[in-house]
Amino acid sequence: MIDTASADWLLATDPALRWQVERDLLDLPEPVWAATRARVATEGIGARILAAQDPDGRWAGGAYFPADFDPEGPEGAPGAGQPWTATTWSLTALREWGVDAALLGDTAARLAAVCRWEFDDLPYWEGEVDACINAMTLANGAWLGADLRTLAAWFPAHRLADGGWNCEWVNGSLRSSFHSTLNVVIGLLDHEERTGGSDALRAARHAGEAYLLERRLLYRAGDGSVVGPWVTQLTEPGRWRYSVLRAVEHFRAAALRDGTPPDPQLADGIAAIRALRGPDGRWRQGRPLAGRAWVTVDVPEGDPSPWLTFRALRVLRWWESR
Repeated sequence: MIDTASADWLLATDPALRWQVERDLLDLPEPVWAATRARVATEGIGARILAAQDPDGRWAGGAYFPADFDPEGPEGAPGAGQPWTATTWSLTALREWGVDAALLGDTAARLAAVCRWEFDDLPYWEGEVDACINAMTLANGAWLGADLRTLAAWFPAHRLADGGWNCEWVNGSLRSSFHSTLNVVIGLLDHEERTGGSDALRAARHAGEAYLLERRLLYRAGDGSVVGPWVTQLTEPGRWRYSVLRAVEHFRAAALRDGTPPDPQLADGIAAIRALRGPDGRWRQGRPLAGRAWVTVDVPEGDPSPWLTFRALRVLRWWESR
């Protein structure tokens, strides 16, 4: 059970978070949380991103990078952080926050007509070579009703021998990445929930999930050491970066989809999430990924984070109910 003070704190947030608190922590009736969810498109951070859409359907004039991004300029300098304002990132935020796809009208068709990837000028809904980018695009396209036949076939074809994916495959990498694999299975699951998926994509998702479970979400397969300090560095928004919390969130959603109980191999990940809880019962914001953005989603680094606290409480509730 969530205490009253924490519930009130989480409810005093943007509708993009509040409706999820109402549904997943407070078990409020659907008419209540659905009404809050509808407000995401008309107020707060969701409305601001919707309002920033270009007339041709894109955001900031680009697919993954805004049209004015100069990789040789200040934004391209080490540590500057990439911009998060272009089409793929804007669609991903709106989808994850629960905006009704109908409100975006014929966006899928407009993007098919005018949006091309910065990589090789490839057609938008057919994807490019980056596994993480393609995974977001698959989920966004399923949400908007795009033709994804070409893109869907990309994932089984580009899964590596150890079970997962790596965005650096194009540069010769043969070893899967925690970051890339998590982003892909998240995208595959979202696509499956919206379209029913396919046997091939379901098998690919399960293989990627097995890759992460075999490593208990935290460890290298070879020597059993923690894969990197970033695994327990929680930030909101997480963007593309792996964290143990994002991973357990995925396995919660996958178990609910598959009708399976929590996997015992998640235990170390759950313990890591619990260990990050502050004395006040809340989780604190890590260092957000730098870069230009349409909105500020969460609190400054070091402050108690409503988003991270909600996400952590939700997975702990699920785990403890097994």
